[in-house]
Amino acid sequence: MKNLLLLTLLILAFSCKNSSKSEVDFTTQFEKSKGKETPEYKDVISYYEDLANEYSEISMFSFGQTDAGEPLHLVVYNKEGIFNVKEITNSKKNSILINNGIHPGESDGIDASMMLLRDIVQNDSLKKKYKNSLIAVIPVYNIGGALNRNSHTRANQNGPLEYGFRGNARNFDLNRDFIKQDTKNAAAFAEIFHTVNPDIFIDNHVSNGADYQYAITHLFTQHNKLGGNLGSFLENEMRPQMEKSLKEKNIIITPYVNVWGNTPEAGFSQFFDSPRYSTGYTTLFNTLGLMVETHMLKPYKIRVEQTYELLFSALDFGENNSEKIKDFRSKSVEEILSKKTYPITYKVDRENPTTLQFKGYEATIIDSKVTNGKRLFYDTKKPFTKEVNYYNNFLADKEIAIPKAYILPQGWHKVIDRFEINNIKFTQFEKDTTISVEVHRIADYKTRTSAYEGHYLHYNTKVEKSTKEMKFRKGDLYIPTHQNGVRYLLETLEAEATDSFFNWNFFDTILQKKEGYSAYVFEDIAEKLLAENTDIKKAFNKKMKSDETFAKNPRMQLDFVYKNSPYYEPAHLVLPIFKVF
Repeated sequence: MKNLLLLTLLILAFSCKNSSKSEVDFTTQFEKSKGKETPEYKDVISYYEDLANEYSEISMFSFGQTDAGEPLHLVVYNKEGIFNVKEITNSKKNSILINNGIHPGESDGIDASMMLLRDIVQNDSLKKKYKNSLIAVIPVYNIGGALNRNSHTRANQNGPLEYGFRGNARNFDLNRDFIKQDTKNAAAFAEIFHTVNPDIFIDNHVSNGADYQYAITHLFTQHNKLGGNLGSFLENEMRPQMEKSLKEKNIIITPYVNVWGNTPEAGFSQFFDSPRYSTGYTTLFNTLGLMVETHMLKPYKIRVEQTYELLFSALDFGENNSEKIKDFRSKSVEEILSKKTYPITYKVDRENPTTLQFKGYEATIIDSKVTNGKRLFYDTKKPFTKEVNYYNNFLADKEIAIPKAYILPQGWHKVIDRFEINNIKFTQFEKDTTISVEVHRIADYKTRTSAYEGHYLHYNTKVEKSTKEMKFRKGDLYIPTHQNGVRYLLETLEAEATDSFFNWNFFDTILQKKEGYSAYVFEDIAEKLLAENTDIKKAFNKKMKSDETFAKNPRMQLDFVYKNSPYYEPAHLVLPIFKVF
């Protein structure tokens, strides 16, 4: 009797579990609204919590904090399930990381990813197909922006009915924050990124700009910048294979139309994703990066559906090429170091464009009905297919010699914090140590006159180099370049690099002198210096003859003597990053 009762209870429990699974409705708000709406942040998270509770293949984790006070979530699909974060890192499977809602008004990827994971776990053939994939999804990256919901800030966009705001809780554009990491969001993202260590990274967006026939465009990381075997593989295999896959689904796609104020027929260049951007950042750790840009004017339903299909095409590509991708990634560090030099700035190669059969609309300039000026008008009743130049090749504009290591004095805490967030390996001197290093002095730079993402960014930076013996203190950092983060080090510590820590104002205190002189006192000292030091005297006389402005300015003349004297402070304009060869 007891055994019969136990059997009955087990059958009932099993039946209730199956019944529960069949009764949970995983139809998304996007689907219920017939492609017109996207869910609120709380509903997105609730959806994934329910999905993880119902299906063992789905796991959900929280990482750190964001500026909105909420943790950043990561949803993971793995056929065998994932029970702790360490299993994600240790997985040998093809790994793909999908980021959504970096600009919450661009919500296409949020809805597409919800349907993607649901459809995989509810379909045995898809689970079998992606058995060798680990699919990680950030449901909503910009939580603060998602909570700031409205219907008007995306003035040019065709749906959804309500959406989030571009700025995060502190009004940062998170797609400019990946290298400087001013926000808690960026720190939490870095933790997720290094936990997953993805082979492929996808960031879902919606574009502004010109009008054309495509509902979706792609922005692969710039292949020359990625470089080596990975760069060649991305440009010659990944991009064409994914384009072909979408074409077989009757979806036309083109490279991101990088045109502002002009029309595409004149040709356009590939977007250059420096490390401030998501795919530029992920490139620093040898990940294949892809930014999806659906077109703002196309209906929301079509945009989400095409994003959904692109994600599947990316999964298929990763499954089919996993071994090759992992092999290229594993050899990237040695490949970079073997070249001895590294390009830190690029320019567009105008001599070698690729040609596209571009599907656009005829454009004309007509009278404005609002102002007394003219306006650009795209006539969607006049579609065309024209051959257009696409400038997707870039040339190295400046290269630097790769050092054996960098040395950073221990006091630069903000830089050290970012090293730790990004898994950069370093040691600290166990005692005071004297070593020969290359010293960089800031010779010239320009600064933006208006604020940009919380900074007054430097650019056109130039350095003067010298070699000298220097004493470093116990505790100062010795950072070898032979490590997975070698690109990260070169792009942040070389002052002339586009998104260097110098250009992002991390070292601005070196730009200000802390000591000075009173001219009437230093006159006597300068007179003695010129009389006793022939090198200073020769340099002074040479400048008087060659520089007319200098010859007419006594203040500049006195300052020249001061800056070439032992009284001039040695730290002024000297970058506190030293290279060891």
